[in-house]
Amino acid sequence: MISTFYLPGRVCSTKAIKEIAQKATEKYTMICLKPEIEWVYLGQERMIQVLEMTGATMVYADHFAKINGVVTEAPVIDYQMGALRDDFDFGAVLLWDTQKLKTIVAHMDTEYEFAGLYDLRLRAEKLEHIPEYLYYEVETDTRKSGEKLFDYVDPRNRQVQIEMEACVTAHLKRIGAYLKPGDYKALPKAEDYPVTASVIIPCKNRARTIADAVHSALKQKVREGYSFNVIVVDDNSTDGTAEKIQTIQDDKLVYIAQDKTWHAIGGNWNVAIHDPRCGKYAIQLDSDDTYFDETTVQKFIDAFESGNYGMVIGTYQLTNMAGEILPPGVIDHREWTDDNGRNNALRINGLGAPRGFYVPLLRTINYPTTKYGEDYAVGLRISRDYPIGRIYDVLYNCRRWEDNSDANCDIVAMNRNNWYKDRLRTWELQARLK
Repeated sequence: MISTFYLPGRVCSTKAIKEIAQKATEKYTMICLKPEIEWVYLGQERMIQVLEMTGATMVYADHFAKINGVVTEAPVIDYQMGALRDDFDFGAVLLWDTQKLKTIVAHMDTEYEFAGLYDLRLRAEKLEHIPEYLYYEVETDTRKSGEKLFDYVDPRNRQVQIEMEACVTAHLKRIGAYLKPGDYKALPKAEDYPVTASVIIPCKNRARTIADAVHSALKQKVREGYSFNVIVVDDNSTDGTAEKIQTIQDDKLVYIAQDKTWHAIGGNWNVAIHDPRCGKYAIQLDSDDTYFDETTVQKFIDAFESGNYGMVIGTYQLTNMAGEILPPGVIDHREWTDDNGRNNALRINGLGAPRGFYVPLLRTINYPTTKYGEDYAVGLRISRDYPIGRIYDVLYNCRRWEDNSDANCDIVAMNRNNWYKDRLRTWELQARLK
């Protein structure tokens, strides 16, 4: 009843997918992405049952992970229109309706070395999640979530990324959501601003790191005719962060204490950019990171003034708290191109850092009031209608430590974060289709 095939992970060739479709002779085809699968009693039967009930093209299920002999729950999330990232986690078992699989494969007209499975599932009409634990898989990648986060920008994976971009671009063209290069709206005009640029530092309970961040911003040097300030927005810290900030005496420092309502990172940004002391350009600095040197702000100003950009994104390097470089080192997001960056943005999980914004535009868009994905939401929105500039010099030290929000997320937090970014992509796709 089931033709079963093993593929070594999500990166595989179109040739392998076509061979599976050709050799599949049973009503259902099971593709296993890991070699060691153990089934819950009647687990396979349940997957078949749901496939039949829903008329889905493919079903996938929650499962258990075995890591060094320890069994943990490994739930996955629902697939949605915007689940376009090529690392979407279906688990290790994909059960397909064989006839629908063969029909899709018959229309796969591009031969990919790495993006075959990605192409297959982008073309699938209905992917159904079964929120039941139906099997065990042996997990071989035991790194923390923060260590896996940057795999897609590792230079060693560059050729894989090029294919994945080509694949999602073809998909966007098929469904009518592709954006042609160079078709942009005019930016809103700028009014008078008190300074050229503002460094924005939202913070909450960062007593250990906030002084480093603020001092690295205050040490910036800009050329004659330009000016900047540093706006720190403290969101009700309780660990002495506010007291640390208030010991720093500098005319360029603007301190904003939030009220007791919900703000999160996005809400703190909104307060900063709508403050009358905010400059024409707003430049990001997280409260546990530092600028690479004293030229970061001026480089952002120069980039904005060299083109009509709604947003400019720089390059950063990963370090520990002692400043030592961590792998993969420099993250420059060279997968971004002027021609196709705003289409490829729907595939990748972030656009890079540090980020700078043209404030007259940002004030019309605003941040979502959330503590995760707020920057990605704004970047997607800007990329739809306005050009984004890039700086490939290292501008920023992204310091990894135990209190980073993404250093070691549990599965529930990872699923929540991934679902939200997929939701952002869904909304953005709907807007582009309109």
